[in-house]
Amino acid sequence: MSLMNDIDVQALRDTKDAVRANPELGQAKFSVNGSWQGGCRLTARTGTLTAGGERDDKRVAKYTMSSDEPVALLGSDTAVSPAEYLLQALAGCYTVTLAAHAAARGIELKDFRLELEGDVDLRGFLGIDPSVRPGLQQVRVRLHIDAPDAPREQLEELVALVENRSPIRDTLVSPIDVVTTLA
Repeated sequence: MSLMNDIDVQALRDTKDAVRANPELGQAKFSVNGSWQGGCRLTARTGTLTAGGERDDKRVAKYTMSSDEPVALLGSDTAVSPAEYLLQALAGCYTVTLAAHAAARGIELKDFRLELEGDVDLRGFLGIDPSVRPGLQQVRVRLHIDAPDAPREQLEELVALVENRSPIRDTLVSPIDVVTTLA
């Protein structure tokens, strides 16, 4: 096994080759099931993962996530806020994308850190100003990458690649359908 940045580079190549040969293998579906806990609180659990057309029920209720809002935003501050989860999702996806693509390019990472911020204007959420969208207005990501053998130009190319290949970033910057139904 050839590891770089704790990524099995051969497994990454094999996965890429398998998905290239059979695109269905590259299809995945994640699920989460949540229950309201009163106020702004939610408890959610992981659901079934479907990858390559095969259901993996081993993740059902394996992980639990709780969310709430800070007191300043009408919550009781008992858990991470949904906005912080969104930033965490982006940070986690950047981590996977950066580590894997650095390894594939032979860039050895000694360390890296991410700092993320997101701005929201409550006038949209509260319905005060219909011209203000209720979602985050901007997300900023600052990467601190320690890769002593990689010149800055190579790291800038890697960051551009991360921006282009991160599924969560793509979800945030590209309009998608979110279909909500009442059961």
